[in-house]
Amino acid sequence: MNNFAYQQASKAKEATSVVRDDKQAAYIAGGTTLLDLMKANIEEHSQLVDINLLPFKGIEKTNDGLRIGALERMSDVGENPIVLQQYPAISESLLLAASPQLRNMASMGGNILQRTRCGYFRDPAFPCNKRVPGSGCPALQGDNHNLAILGTSDACIATSYPGDLSVALVAFDAVLTLENAKGKQRRVPITEFYLLPGNTPHKETVLEPGELIVSITVPAAAYTQRSTYLKVRERSSYAYALASAAVGLDVQGGNIRAARVALGGVGAQPWRSREAEQVLTGAPATEATFRAAAAVALRGAQPREHNRFKVELAQNTLVQALQKVAG
Repeated sequence: MNNFAYQQASKAKEATSVVRDDKQAAYIAGGTTLLDLMKANIEEHSQLVDINLLPFKGIEKTNDGLRIGALERMSDVGENPIVLQQYPAISESLLLAASPQLRNMASMGGNILQRTRCGYFRDPAFPCNKRVPGSGCPALQGDNHNLAILGTSDACIATSYPGDLSVALVAFDAVLTLENAKGKQRRVPITEFYLLPGNTPHKETVLEPGELIVSITVPAAAYTQRSTYLKVRERSSYAYALASAAVGLDVQGGNIRAARVALGGVGAQPWRSREAEQVLTGAPATEATFRAAAAVALRGAQPREHNRFKVELAQNTLVQALQKVAG
C-alpha cells in the first residue's frame, strides 16, 4: 500500500476540485472497498478526500418517490421504515449484503461504485484489461465460475458490479444525482450509469473526473411495494451472489399489470431484463408465465466452461422471486 495524503472536505466544491485536478486522488466515505483495493495495490492514490462532512444524507419521501443521500450508511437505509414498507427489495438487497459491521460503515454511494470481485482483477500477478487496457483477460480460459454470462465481451467477462443494491435500483428506474467541481448537477438513470465492457472494460461508469454521487431517487409505484430481492450464494452469509433477482409486480385479479425485473451475479452490469418484463405484463401470474419470462431473460447468455450452471440457476432464482411476490 502506497503512502498518501489525507484531507477532510467541508464543502462539495472543495472535494470535487481536488479529485478533478489530481488523477491520483479519490474520495473516501466508509472506505470498505477502497482500502481493500489500495492494500492489494490494485489502486494507488496520492490523496484521499474524506467527504463524510458533506450534506449528502437523508432518507425521505418526495414528490418523485424516495430520496436517499449518497452518504447514508447501508444499514440505516436497509432498516428505515419507509424503505422496509414501500421498497422491500431495496431493503433486502442491503441487509443481505456483506456483514453488519461493513453495512454500518459502507455508504450508499460507495456501494454503487464498488468494483468487480474477479480474482484476476484482484491479483496484480495476472494481466487484466480492467487494470491495464490491452493486457488480456485470463478469465476467458481460466476460472470463471463466478463471472458474467450476459453483456460480456472478448475483452472482459467480469461481473463488474458484484453487489446487490444496484440490482434493485436498476429494476426500479432509480436516478442518480451527480455533482461536478463547478457545482453543477446532472441526473443520470442508473440504467445508463454502468458501462458494458466492450473494448474498454477499464471504463466502468459515466462519472466524469471529480464528479460525486449526491443522492439516489427511486420512483414510487405499486410494484416497488410488492417486491423482493432473492440472492443465491455459495454460503449463507458474507458472500457475493452467484445469481440474484430483484423483482416487483403490480397484480390485479390474478393478472400482471406491470412488472420490473433485474438480475445480479450474471451480468457485466446490474442486468435489467425489459424482455422478461414484456412477457410478464398483461399475463396471468402463474408459474408458466414466470418460466417463460425467465427463459427470455437468459436468452442472450454466453456462458463459459465453469459458469454454464448460472443459466439455469438464474432462471430458477427469477422464477422463485416472482412466485414470492405474486403470493
